Amino acid sequence: MTLPPPYRDESQQVEVLLSALSGKLNWLNVIDQARPWVEAVRKQPAPFWALESLLKEYPITSAEGLALMRLAEALLRVPDTGTAALLAADQLGRARFAGEEKQSWITQISGRVLILSRRLLAEKETRSLVQRLGMNTVVTAAVRAIALLGRQFVLGQDLGEARRRSAEARKKQPALCYSYDMLGEGARNSADATRYAASYESALRVLATQPGSGGSRERDGISIKLSALHPRFEEAQRARLWKELFPKLQQLAELAAQGRLNLTLDAEESDRLELQLDLLDALQQHIAGQATCAGWDGLGIAVQAYQSRADAAIDEVLARTRRNQSRLMMRLVKGAYWDMEIKRAQEMGLSGYPVFTHKHHTDISYLAGAARLLENANGPQALVYPQFATHNAATIAAVLQLADQQPDARFEMQRLHGMGEGIYREVLRHARIQHLRIYAPVGRHRDLLAYLVRRLLENAANTSFVHQLANQHVAAEDLLVSPLWRAEETALPKPVEIYGHLHGELRLNSQGMDMTYIAERSPALEAALALRVKTPEEIQVEEVDPLMHTLHAGQMRWDAVPVERRAEILAQAAELLETRQDKLLALIMREAHKTLADAVAELREAVDFCRYYAIQAKALMRKEALPGPTGEANSLSLRGRGVFVCISPWNFPLAIFAGQVVAALVTGNSVAAKPAEQTMAIAQAFVELLWEAGVPRDVLALMPGAGETVGAALVEHPLTGGVVFTGSTGVARHIHQGLAAKEGPIVPLIAETGGINAMIVDSTALAEQVVDAVIASAFRSAGQRCSALRLLCVQEECAEEILTMLKGAMQELVIGPTIHYATDVGPVIDAEAQTNILAQIARVEQGGGKLLARCAWPPALLENARVTDDSVALTMQDDQQRNLHFVAPCAYAITHVSQVREEIFGPVLQVVTWKAGQIDALVDAINALGFGLTLGVQTRIDGRAAHIAARSRCGNVYVNRNMIGAVVGVQPFGGEGLSGTGPKAGGPHYLLRMVAEQAVSINTTAAGGNSELLSQGRL
Repeated sequence: MTLPPPYRDESQQVEVLLSALSGKLNWLNVIDQARPWVEAVRKQPAPFWALESLLKEYPITSAEGLALMRLAEALLRVPDTGTAALLAADQLGRARFAGEEKQSWITQISGRVLILSRRLLAEKETRSLVQRLGMNTVVTAAVRAIALLGRQFVLGQDLGEARRRSAEARKKQPALCYSYDMLGEGARNSADATRYAASYESALRVLATQPGSGGSRERDGISIKLSALHPRFEEAQRARLWKELFPKLQQLAELAAQGRLNLTLDAEESDRLELQLDLLDALQQHIAGQATCAGWDGLGIAVQAYQSRADAAIDEVLARTRRNQSRLMMRLVKGAYWDMEIKRAQEMGLSGYPVFTHKHHTDISYLAGAARLLENANGPQALVYPQFATHNAATIAAVLQLADQQPDARFEMQRLHGMGEGIYREVLRHARIQHLRIYAPVGRHRDLLAYLVRRLLENAANTSFVHQLANQHVAAEDLLVSPLWRAEETALPKPVEIYGHLHGELRLNSQGMDMTYIAERSPALEAALALRVKTPEEIQVEEVDPLMHTLHAGQMRWDAVPVERRAEILAQAAELLETRQDKLLALIMREAHKTLADAVAELREAVDFCRYYAIQAKALMRKEALPGPTGEANSLSLRGRGVFVCISPWNFPLAIFAGQVVAALVTGNSVAAKPAEQTMAIAQAFVELLWEAGVPRDVLALMPGAGETVGAALVEHPLTGGVVFTGSTGVARHIHQGLAAKEGPIVPLIAETGGINAMIVDSTALAEQVVDAVIASAFRSAGQRCSALRLLCVQEECAEEILTMLKGAMQELVIGPTIHYATDVGPVIDAEAQTNILAQIARVEQGGGKLLARCAWPPALLENARVTDDSVALTMQDDQQRNLHFVAPCAYAITHVSQVREEIFGPVLQVVTWKAGQIDALVDAINALGFGLTLGVQTRIDGRAAHIAARSRCGNVYVNRNMIGAVVGVQPFGGEGLSGTGPKAGGPHYLLRMVAEQAVSINTTAAGGNSELLSQGRL
């Protein structure tokens, strides 16, 4: 059995689950059993330091609760007092903690922070920290408060402390067991993975010495995250994982078996599910063949009920366990990454969501899974040992009711450390529960709080029972209401419909691809392997003039076509792009040397341009009646300017080419399309698609050729009515000067050029998130994006940690031909680009740049390759004997922003550090470079992010995310200064530059009489 597709119809899937539960649950009995628990907990509330009490006083949905959680997420990792004070003032200053009747510990501390918040935020950051009276006191108090909060999340900062606290708890409740988890962010490099592996191994060795009887299921154990044991735990790196990760799993499993401990593979995101199950299967087979593991039944896995495939995953695991003649522990949880899963599906334009969008649907899935597990849990030699992790009283009561139908089933309940204590105090009176296991995070507060708080914030819906339990205004019956009903519609718009309506018309999101699912990625990869690119012949300069006259004549007729028909053609083009995606993706991968992920993103952008501009044009091009005196009709209408010359680059040969062309076409212009010489086949494919969609051939002409000849002739031609250009600043300046110098009408120029794009990182940012953003922004697409990160500016106080992690993460990048799914960084576009980048690297070194890191060549790439310049560059032949030119991703340290003198259009990153208090000077130095395309900001200080955005002179500012992948109509793209003229591509003002306006005023009384006044009977 294999898993079904991850994007199934939610309502239909829930109907299947409800059918499986039919006749198994009496919800009135569930309420009767759970109500006394709820009432008892409310009569004996948790102590003030417990997480439930904190959530009661400051719910996550409130400004105060959100501020507190966000402060907890970041404060402990901030090394400098000044930034810590700004963070505390920024977050707590947005809420109202002070002035409350009950002065709890956090209220008192928050009040002290609030006293200084206005002063701190009003001061310029360059002012001496010494002048900030009381700052150290405030920060110390806030840190202590967060550390106290940390004890509610984290059992111990090391295993020794955790064991001491667990021993104290067991004195009161001897039936307690623990699953320790050295939680934290996933590994970003091999050093992280090695550290996590050592931590897991050490924990197993220590726990093995713990006295106690019983088998591995009755003893303590650990939970491990596969994403912590390998920095590239993802489907694209499957082959590596079997070589590098699987041996670690074997070793940990053998240690657990020898120590009579349990070892659980913790839950991961839905796109890693198949990978996780395959590794579990292989591990079961390995254990079965090891004499040292004989009789061990402590291997486990966590399954998340909110995944739409949870039922299929349970059945698959049971089938594999049975086939492997093994026994398994299975932890059933509701899920921890809901917000992340939803956002990923929407961003990627997937066909649906991999998780249930209704919380009660997740509850149904959980109960159906519980029933299935209990059916296979009868007797000491049962196939599975269920572990039900939940804090919901109704869910617990329902599970116990299901367990009563399987009297021989062995199982346990689980809760998270710091949560659910009151409920389980009552639940443990139930005779059927043999064990309660506490999932216990272990580690430094500064490392774990960031992870745990984000999970809590992202998944607030799953803690709603905890919130409502503490709310006396919520009746017990409402708290325990039955989830056993099916919602017909999803709780959220489908990923294709997230943009809603634009000008009264539904604007569809472009169709994406989940490349982790083999059935979706295989057709494009197979097409790429088979494709042979046929480059169209270049036209001669002599052909430009007759083609321009043809386009000029065609434009007159095209402009008269109703805008609704022109928009309809663009919509048809979007449909053709999506239905033929595999061939187009293959062409982009082959000719433009893009990875599958980049090719998919590019095709989606082209689709978005077609649909967005079609809707915008219909709203924009309508004749508008204007007010005026009686007896006069005034109107404003728009029409095409004539022949637009569209000159596009090779780095986005479909998306930018399509955006330029369809914008000009839909506004009534004809188009002379001049693509980059390196990617003319892609341009030809799109032009032919537009012809097929309905664009007349005398309205759109492909003019392949060199920029110096064909491009120049087009710009200089007297019939040119406008120019759209994307490329280098130097060429844009040359075009601008040429247009200004030629005789004839003034011709508009829309130019989008490059930029020395910076990212500013302060010490509140999470290192792992920063590194993820830097890797994607600087090195994805081999750095060949206009928006790519060129200059990383890291606060000095946190630079060592971030740069060390970054250097390690760079070594995990896979360099190779882009037709391979595993490739992260492909070749640069051609030999000329490679030569230029090498020369620019040399100038960086001559200017004092010090090499921080350079990616190593994979051994497979070195075979039959020509390596030059100390392995900085490499040239090899692909499977079709075409040369591929690589530049190894690299990072250089420089001392000042002003050292960056040019844009390096490749995988080259320059890094500078800055001191706390220098933020304004840093932004000014970036502005002084003259470019203004993209800027990244990594900070948890909201006021600082807003301040940087306001002070910067950049067209696109990205906060706490990567800097690439602007989405049409969502992040309109374009810069200022040396980075372009505007208006922004994919924005509401772009089409205005392509039209001419005409105002018509008609004297309606010229022949005598005024119908308006006559109709009023006043003449």
